[in-house]
Amino acid sequence: IVYSGAPMDPELLQTAISRIGYKFIQCYGQGESPSTITVLSKKHHADTDHLRHKERLASVGIPCSVVDVRVGDFKGHFLPSGELGEVLVKGAVVMEGYWNDSKATAKTLRGGWLHTGDVGSLDEDGFLTLRGRSKDFIISGGSNIYPIEIEGTLLRHEGILDASVVSRPHSDLGEEVVAFVVPKERGVVLEEELDQLCLEHIARFKRPRTYRFVDALPKNSYGKVLKTELRERLLKEEDKI
Repeated sequence: IVYSGAPMDPELLQTAISRIGYKFIQCYGQGESPSTITVLSKKHHADTDHLRHKERLASVGIPCSVVDVRVGDFKGHFLPSGELGEVLVKGAVVMEGYWNDSKATAKTLRGGWLHTGDVGSLDEDGFLTLRGRSKDFIISGGSNIYPIEIEGTLLRHEGILDASVVSRPHSDLGEEVVAFVVPKERGVVLEEELDQLCLEHIARFKRPRTYRFVDALPKNSYGKVLKTELRERLLKEEDKI
């Protein structure tokens, strides 16, 4: 069973493994290098004796044999293991360029590397862990906040079906965290419960300042949440005030 598009929540993955067994493979790629950047094999899923097994389940695996994968800073300099930066990819499977768009091609393939726009880190064994898209990062009060961490925390609540975290402008903090939450049943999950859950699992400054309970999250044909649309909703709310 192959899953891709985004890392699966580790607890959800563990539940699936307990019911189906070690039959899962995760692939990470983009249209510019389709499903060929990294892979988390069945063997990796089943290696429960490894000291970092839980961390590996939260990763997207190791580079495929046909590519070289590095993590770099905003200037394109390679970063050491453990440091966060943009995921860079090189190999014969990487696209030659965008059709009739030389400007975008030069920007994305600068220095001979595919600049994915994804942010992550490599551990000493070469396992890549993604933290999200660079454009989705939230900087609140000078601190970097990764939405995927908050979303995973909110999904621990048994009454939550789906969650997505975005930012909106804040006069003092620069940005503040807003969570869009899809409950299994309206009116059952309270903001206070989610706030307490966040306080138990993540730093206080990372917790959402506001919750929006919705029936569904806007998604594209691949099932990815359209965070741009959520941010636009918040801006429209501000315009009405």
